[in-house]
Amino acid sequence: MTTTRYANILKPLHLGFTTIKNRVVMGSMHTGLEDRFYNYPKLAAYFGERAKGGVGLLITGGISPNRQGWLLPAGGTMNTLGDIAPHRLVTHAVHKHGAKILLQILHAGRYGYQPFVVSASPIKSPISPFKPRQLSEKQILATIQDYVKTASLAKKAGYDGVEIMGSEGYLINQFLSRHVNQRNDRWGGSIENRMRFAVEIVKAIRAEIGEKFIICFRLSLLDLVHDGNTMQEVITVAKALEKAGITLLNTGIGWHEARIPTIVTSVPRAAFVEYTAEVKKNVTVPVIASNRINMPDTAEEILASGQADMVQMARPLLADAFWVNKTATNRVDEINTCIACNQACLDHTFKNQRATCLVNPRAGYETELVYVKTKKPKRIAVVGGGVAGMSAATVAAGRGHEVTLFEATNDVGGQFNLAKVVPGKEEFHETIRYFKVQIEKTGVELRLNTKVNREQLEREGFDEVIVATGVVPRALKIAGSDAPQVLSYTEVLNGASVGDRVAVIGAGGIGFDVSEFLLKPPLQPQPMPVEEWKREWGVDPNPNYVTEGGMQPAEVEAPVREIYLLQRKTTPLGAGLGKTTGWVHRAQLKKHGVRMLRGVQYKSVTDEGLWIEVDGHDQLLRVDTIVVCAGQESVKEIMPVEGQKTIAKYHIIGGAKLAAELDAKRAIREGAELAARL
Repeated sequence: MTTTRYANILKPLHLGFTTIKNRVVMGSMHTGLEDRFYNYPKLAAYFGERAKGGVGLLITGGISPNRQGWLLPAGGTMNTLGDIAPHRLVTHAVHKHGAKILLQILHAGRYGYQPFVVSASPIKSPISPFKPRQLSEKQILATIQDYVKTASLAKKAGYDGVEIMGSEGYLINQFLSRHVNQRNDRWGGSIENRMRFAVEIVKAIRAEIGEKFIICFRLSLLDLVHDGNTMQEVITVAKALEKAGITLLNTGIGWHEARIPTIVTSVPRAAFVEYTAEVKKNVTVPVIASNRINMPDTAEEILASGQADMVQMARPLLADAFWVNKTATNRVDEINTCIACNQACLDHTFKNQRATCLVNPRAGYETELVYVKTKKPKRIAVVGGGVAGMSAATVAAGRGHEVTLFEATNDVGGQFNLAKVVPGKEEFHETIRYFKVQIEKTGVELRLNTKVNREQLEREGFDEVIVATGVVPRALKIAGSDAPQVLSYTEVLNGASVGDRVAVIGAGGIGFDVSEFLLKPPLQPQPMPVEEWKREWGVDPNPNYVTEGGMQPAEVEAPVREIYLLQRKTTPLGAGLGKTTGWVHRAQLKKHGVRMLRGVQYKSVTDEGLWIEVDGHDQLLRVDTIVVCAGQESVKEIMPVEGQKTIAKYHIIGGAKLAAELDAKRAIREGAELAARL
């Protein structure tokens, strides 16, 4: 039965010459499969599953119109007839489920990680080692024709249209903004000149391909960089693009080099939709909202209020390919929600690895990680109700095995129950909710408050035992470390009392999380309000902003504690954090005055505080509380020793297998892969 609760999400969008079956757009996201023709069967399965899952319009990862536009060496292109055949696999996989698909044309400009980079002006990017050459007039005109050729080939390959990437700081954005465009010819200077490149690309594609072809333009509505555009300049561009012949206008927020986060988990849901609504007032083509829209209630509100005509999600559809179908059939509680962690998607992309999803390891691996119904059901015990155990239990039960999940505490979730109380990580609640629903739906027998041992498991006669017992914090072993003011991170995140001056020992991900947790009043029940978040990061809240790039001075609230964050290593603190998110955490601590020390030796704890040694000198930190985040130790006593005979076959996954870093991505994948094999 189709729901009416989300009627606006499910409403078709008529474009005159074609109809999109609903208002959900799967936004462009580079998977790493686009760059090699032999990976296109996998790419087709990836897009096909999301079309089958109900998405109305899908957009590919960025494909370059020429060699200068490569994001990576030998990146994906669409500029010869030979490129058509693999792309037809993708378009066919999408069309057989009634969805539409656009090829995104992306010229990296000065963001390219290769030596052929070009740009509007020869200004080096902070995120690429190569300084670009300035495009000449002749080269600009040739590049426009390369866009036209790519669009023409895309139509031959069966695409319903193209998306022209004009945001996030890529080439077209580099022309649009004074941040990079310092030309004094007809392609630079006034906004009318700076937008000429974008407008001429649209005009040329429309003239070549005709009216019955979708041209979507992704426009930066908020640059968030020095010398960025104002909203009136954005509107001027949007109107010109509409006149030039675009069919849809998509939202881009922030450049990749911007120092204001736009999509990480601490960004409130739909934080930028007001800027989309401001542009929508000034154009008649359908406008697409984007950024941190991950659940149906948020999407429906945006559409029902008229702030946008469509909603774009990329990572949420990695997390759950069947997001739309679940919404349409009132199964929102079954949606595997994107937690905006970036660990397996964008972090992989920027490390030249295949993108997948922390909460859904099948994303990008649809042909490789397959959950086939078993013909020989087994009795399987899973010991430990963290994410590794829940992943293994639900996949195994979904395949038809008889699964019992043992959890020693009164609730499942494991380390995610600690993470969810950290300010900015409230989305982690959603993953626990998803797994709880899956435990019920798949028929897993859940035994809470049950500390099981191997003898009991052997008596019950299980065929397979999956040990997912996780980790415990590693204790601090120095003089005085048994003092009451020394706490583990688990005690702190579970609500233990903490003083006004704190030393956090260990600057890995947990040390950063604990430091952020201690900056604010404890256990805030809700994510930070959008207005407060914008003030803290310096985002102009006025949708019709006149500040350059939509930025204003940040207003940072004083922290509730004085915090020292310490590590033994001499490397910069936070060096091991996520590639696309680590800078956000470092910036958050820095602007709140957290004192970060490296190369620290821990000497002793006394009534005065913590004695340390730095650069050969002893130093006393006069702190009330010491929080230990110095690693974890695996809990795996239940595993039989080598050579010991057991009735069941034993397997070990997650933190119990390797405690070096708390790695939810690895834990969930290991659980799913093991359960798929059993």
